[in-house]
Formats: sequence, C-alpha cells, structure tokens
Amino acid sequence: MIRQLQREQFIPADPVRVWDFFATPMNLNEMTPPHLKFRIVGAPPAAMHAGQVIEYRISPVPGIWLRWVTEITEVQPGASFVDEQRTGPYKVWHHRHTFQPVPGGVRMTDCVTYEVGWGPFGWLAEKLWVRRQLKRIFAYRFRRVEELFGRATR
Repeated sequence: MIRQLQREQFIPADPVRVWDFFATPMNLNEMTPPHLKFRIVGAPPAAMHAGQVIEYRISPVPGIWLRWVTEITEVQPGASFVDEQRTGPYKVWHHRHTFQPVPGGVRMTDCVTYEVGWGPFGWLAEKLWVRRQLKRIFAYRFRRVEELFGRATR
C-alpha cells in the first residue's frame, strides 16, 4: 500500500545558503540519525544533478546492513529536487524536497511517497515499525536543521 509522509519547516536563513547545503549530497550524513550508521559509498560529486546515482549503506537494526541506491531524477536549482530509490529497503521511495523563499528565510517541504512491499508482512511492518522510524528520522532532521540554521521565531 502506497503511503505518504509530509513535513514542513521554516528555516530562518538565506535561501542560497539553504539550497547549497541541501544540494550537496555529502551533507546527507549531517541529516541522518547516528543510530542508522548511514554511509555514502564512493565519492559523489560536490553538487547534485539530475541523473546522479548515489549509493548508501544503512543499518536500520543493529547488525543488519542494507544497500540503498537512489537516483536524483529532477533538479530545479534553488527550488526543488527529487530522489527516487533504485535499489533498497522499499518497494517504492519517491522523495520531493521543495524550498520556497519566504520573508525571513525558506519554507522547506519534504514529501515522501513510499511503499514497504515485503508481501503480506509489509502492512504489519509499516504499521508497527516503518512509519514510526520515518517520523523519528524526520524529527531528528528537523532538530539538526535548527542546530545548523537557527530556530524559527515565528
């Protein structure tokens, strides 16, 4: 079953600075909770581009490592980009990152469309573990963005 998770955050920083940070693939390490032991395999280019393929290793459960390959399928500089899973833990993973300049900063929106797969166990896994994990990851990311760019005062 296809699910969606959407998060929005106001970032009180210069839109160019925000874009430059999020459009740098290596900065994904900064945004991922340490317990996932997230690692980029190889050395991606300094700036992202459409067609770019990035391979990661993650450990969602101690002792279990997963290979995750995503492709940047769309980039609108300064405004948005999309990463889609090519190989990994999900049947479907489509993540749109949108950056809208607003007075005093940027409104960042993440919209993740995903499907666990895993046959009859997928529904149960999504209900008991996957969605909760995704919410924790995005909560961590929210806090890291505040640490890196400042807390919104509005």
